[in-house]
Formats: sequence, structure tokens, C-alpha cells
Amino acid sequence: MGAGPLDDPRYVGYRRRLIEEIRGKGIEDLEVLQLFDRVPRHLFLPEGVRLRAYEDSPVHIGYGQTASQPSLQAFFLSVLHAQADERVLEIGTGSGYLTALLAHSADRVYSVERVRELSIRARKSLDELGLANVALLVGDGTIGWRKYAPYQVIVVSAASPSVPGALVDQLADPGRMLLPVGDRDHQDLTLVRKSGGQVSEEAVRDGCTFVPLLGSFGWDEEGAR
Repeated sequence: MGAGPLDDPRYVGYRRRLIEEIRGKGIEDLEVLQLFDRVPRHLFLPEGVRLRAYEDSPVHIGYGQTASQPSLQAFFLSVLHAQADERVLEIGTGSGYLTALLAHSADRVYSVERVRELSIRARKSLDELGLANVALLVGDGTIGWRKYAPYQVIVVSAASPSVPGALVDQLADPGRMLLPVGDRDHQDLTLVRKSGGQVSEEAVRDGCTFVPLLGSFGWDEEGAR
């Protein structure tokens, strides 16, 4: 039996150092840290940038998109704490790396990506890892994926000018959603909770910069709402 992606000797040491770097930035949740040892980030990046896979930094993946900084994704995971019996809606599949991390925690992950080529590439990587509990859709992420709603967890990996009402509607009660909200240059990570029919918003981290969330309830291509 051949070695799998986790056994590639070119990356094992780098992956372990990345985990220690994430820990050093305040992520102490052992379950979250273990996820980063179970998913090979290099598998989700284009060949030309794979040597940067285990830097704690965003990496360009083409089509004007980036794979987010791993320590920031670890923060997402530590805030949301997806459980084994929960459905997750992810807006912005991107490289598919966060999708894979979520798939190891949740029952099912439904992920929407507007760039078809990225969705195809992510599907290939997810299949290589045998992650069969992920469904992908190419479309406008700001309107969500109503077919499988409600979702106990919603995560948005792109900057929105406000919290899209369509996503709030698809959030389970109780449920939680994390997304960057602000202008195109500066956002705050905002935790949205739904409980007992009430919706609350709380900024849990400021000073973030994500690619813009494009779509009917986000930004348009010219940068307007």
C-alpha cells in the first residue's frame, strides 16, 4: 500500500511546525490542533505554491482568491466548534482546505463557491482524502443553499458589507454563524447567534482583511453593495 498525502516526507516536519505556530498564537484547543495534523494543506494548493503550504500566511490560489491564514482558520474552528451531529454551510470553498477541516468535525458540510474552477479543484482534493461527507455547489454564496437548510453552523470566508439575511434565515435555532463584516479593506469577525427566535451579533476579532463576498447580498464586481 502506497504512502498517503500525510506521509509525504517533504511536508511532515513543516506541518508539525505550523501546528506549534498556531498553538503559539493562542489556539490551545487540542481537537482543533489535531485537525491540522489530519489534513495535508499542500494537497489543496496549486503545484506552484505548495512549498508555502505550511507557512502561517494566506496563499494566492488563482482567480483573485486566497487560501486563508491557517491560524485564522484555527480561530474560526475554535469559535464555531462544529459537532459530529451538525450540518455546516460554508460560503467560499476556495482551496477546500477549511472544508476538509470542517468535514472531520461535522456530520455534513455543504460548501458554495462562485468560481467553478476552484470548486472542481477542491472536489479533486477532497476525493483524494476520501471525504465523502462534503457536497459542493457552484453559485452565489450570499443566497446560501436553501435545499439542505437549516444549518447549525455557517461559516463565511469572504468579507461582507453586512450579515446576509438569506444566511440568517438558513441558520438553525439554535445555531451560530461566523463571518467577516465591514468594508472592503477592513472587517471584524462577527459571531451571529440564533436562539429562541432571537438573533444576536458580536464582534469576536477585529482587524481582518478577506477577499470580498460577491453576490446578490454582498458586493458587486465594481465594489458597490
